[in-house]
Amino acid sequence: MILNETYTLANGLPIPKLGLGTWFIPADAAAQAVRDAIEIGYRNIDTAQAYGNEHAVGEGVRSSGVPRGELFVSSKLAAEIKDYQDAVTAIDDSLSVMGLDYLDLMLIHSPQPWNDWRGGSYAEGNREAWRALEEAHDAGKLRSIGVSNFEQPDLENILSACTVPPQVNQILVHVGSTPDDLLDFCTDNNMLVEAYSPIAHGEILKNEAVAALAARYGVSVPQLCIRYVLQLGTVPLPKTANPEHMRSNAEVDFVISEQDMDTLHGLQMKDYGKSSRFPVFSGK
Repeated sequence: MILNETYTLANGLPIPKLGLGTWFIPADAAAQAVRDAIEIGYRNIDTAQAYGNEHAVGEGVRSSGVPRGELFVSSKLAAEIKDYQDAVTAIDDSLSVMGLDYLDLMLIHSPQPWNDWRGGSYAEGNREAWRALEEAHDAGKLRSIGVSNFEQPDLENILSACTVPPQVNQILVHVGSTPDDLLDFCTDNNMLVEAYSPIAHGEILKNEAVAALAARYGVSVPQLCIRYVLQLGTVPLPKTANPEHMRSNAEVDFVISEQDMDTLHGLQMKDYGKSSRFPVFSGK
């Protein structure tokens, strides 16, 4: 079962192949969502300072009844933090808010602040934030460190100055959006890719071609989409607070044929509907 399978990060740390995303899960529901996911068998839980639910996610982890060492818990440094001291403070704040002694992974959420998505250069600020992550990693506060939404030039900026290279890049990957060059660059530089919004923020459910292919495999569209990004060698992070959806999302022990993988890979999806207001779906 996929919930029992792991990848190995460049630093030797195992990371479960399937995680629970908590974007859009409100704070008053996140603790129970995390407890439900862990009870079902999830061991990889992802949050962020920007989600506003770190406290509840930490509560869910601490009250789950599963030893902390059996769980892989991630958070993300707010995208607006582009200096060393603010990053140091924010890392400690996340640990305090979550009530945890360490995080298994912490990422820089974006190479630019959200109000300047894919805009100006923040190369120096990202190097400064990375230095804070490295120090927290060396101190044992963070077991691994990485980035999110970083493109190749952003990654090259970190790699040119780091002492601990990024072990993860969490990016948008789903049927209809497969950034091959970036995936290859991450692989070549020993970075595991985590795929957020593997069901395209729900928009892929409207795609008739994907629905027809899912029906042929006898699975749901979300299951097909999660399996697709798994076969790309990434960690899918589907987000849900619904235990039935959590169970269904983990029922992906089937194999998409090479021909069907090529078909899914060739699809293009650029319209995220109402979700296009979010920078990551804006198309900029």
